[in-house]
Amino acid sequence: MQLRRQDVVVGALAILDEYGLADLTMRRLAGSLGVGPGALYWHFPNKQALLGAVSDLVLAPVGRPFTTSTWDGRATEAAHRLRDALLAHRDGAEVVASSLSARTVTSLVRDLLCDTMSAADLDDSDASSAADTLLYYVLGAAMDEQARLQLDSAGALTESASPIAESPSATERFGFGLELFLDGVRHRVHAMR
Repeated sequence: MQLRRQDVVVGALAILDEYGLADLTMRRLAGSLGVGPGALYWHFPNKQALLGAVSDLVLAPVGRPFTTSTWDGRATEAAHRLRDALLAHRDGAEVVASSLSARTVTSLVRDLLCDTMSAADLDDSDASSAADTLLYYVLGAAMDEQARLQLDSAGALTESASPIAESPSATERFGFGLELFLDGVRHRVHAMR
């Protein structure tokens, strides 16, 4: 059976989910796929390019059609979908953040957020900046949440510091920050009129 690019990406995501980013090596991936490490380089020139493809797979659910037509409803929906997609995979936020920084992710999440912010009647520059702000807010919140959950599962947090005992919950804190961001965009749009 011939090794396909998608097989490599799916295999890498499986290792990421089971072992985490630190243990996702080309050698481990090749072994899990029953090939030599050189076979992977036929599809990806390096690990960062592979992580970009993994990021695209992680982010795929974010691009589903919206269920609402208002700009702020779409921004809320996109932010929650993005958070859910990142949290669905071990180290998902870290992988996507590094892929965005390396410009190896081809997902259209940023474009989706730009379009959403443009619908708020922001000019192109402000819409782009608002999209970046929202994207990095979601990434940061998800990275913090994943790190705390991993520390807790490793027994590195006291019972009172456990994310399970937090009030408000991570989801509630995320929702508050998102609403604060949207209020800021609304204020800016109103001030421009």
